[in-house]
Amino acid sequence: MDTMNKWNQKYKEKLNRLEEPQPNQRLKKFTSYLNGGAALELACGLGGNSLLLAGLNYQVQAMDISDVAINYIKDLAAAQGLSINPRVCDLTKGENLKWEGLFDLVVVTYYLDRSLFSSIKKGIKKNGYFFMETYYMSPGNENQGVSVQYKLKPQELLTEFREWKVLFYEENEQEGRQSIFCQKIYH
Repeated sequence: MDTMNKWNQKYKEKLNRLEEPQPNQRLKKFTSYLNGGAALELACGLGGNSLLLAGLNYQVQAMDISDVAINYIKDLAAAQGLSINPRVCDLTKGENLKWEGLFDLVVVTYYLDRSLFSSIKKGIKKNGYFFMETYYMSPGNENQGVSVQYKLKPQELLTEFREWKVLFYEENEQEGRQSIFCQKIYH
């Protein structure tokens, strides 16, 4: 099964169970920093984070490989009058990922493609924010069912964004996740 069909199937199952998309709980904690503007959510899934951000006066570009997810977000955004522009995009192919200082915020949750870090850094405006949370290689979480290539190394996000102002960083060994919220303080 190819990647698009795999994710389409996953999202169809969630929608059949009537699971409403929920924003990331840690991202919600930073709403006092989030004052609207242009936002990008990569690998947005069913759009829980995009919906949160649109409600905070962001004009959101939401990208995912699943046309099932993207069509769901389009319908939901239209019904709720939210400023979300969802589109199908295979992030592994680098399609349309050439941004220069376009975004006040970029969000990535539970998706890891290290080759995107450079584009993300270039795409965020000075004083803009980046939030990421995904799996990491912590002791005792080897059986998460996630390939090692999709897990961050300990302190990898801290190292990658060392030139940024880190407002929050956590490695949760029990849940096997790593989270960062940081601000770009240079051009």
